[in-house]
Amino acid sequence: MSRKTKPAIKLLGKEARVAASPEKAVLDRVPNPHPTTYYVARFVVPEFTSICPITSQPDFAHIVIDYVPGKWLLESKALKLYLAAFRNHGAFHEDCIVSIGKRIGNFIKPRYIRIGGYWYPRGGIPIDVFWQEGKVPQGLWLPDQGVAPYRGRG
Repeated sequence: MSRKTKPAIKLLGKEARVAASPEKAVLDRVPNPHPTTYYVARFVVPEFTSICPITSQPDFAHIVIDYVPGKWLLESKALKLYLAAFRNHGAFHEDCIVSIGKRIGNFIKPRYIRIGGYWYPRGGIPIDVFWQEGKVPQGLWLPDQGVAPYRGRG
């Protein structure tokens, strides 16, 4: 990409608000400056929230997104706004994590992606949801997500 050519970024560097729903949220991507190099990019979201679709009570999670980029990188401001759109969205834990993974995967087409959703308990039961797509490239160091099994999550 030449210096004169800029990617069509919709949110970065502009005023932006959280969308009314995850479906209406915009994701952005930028060209990967190292498309032939295998490496892991990680986003950690320690304060993810959504709403229980039955009780309308808030649910809280610590989410870790790991991906091995191909042609595209996921732009972080757009990701933050997309994930914030779940704040008033009614969905079960499993649906949130799988929907996030599929949307990101379809948008940036990484070589590999995995998401760990570590949900804080309501009713005494934590629910952890894991989703992945693709194969880890051979020889790539893929670190542990660093979230301990539930013991008060602290």
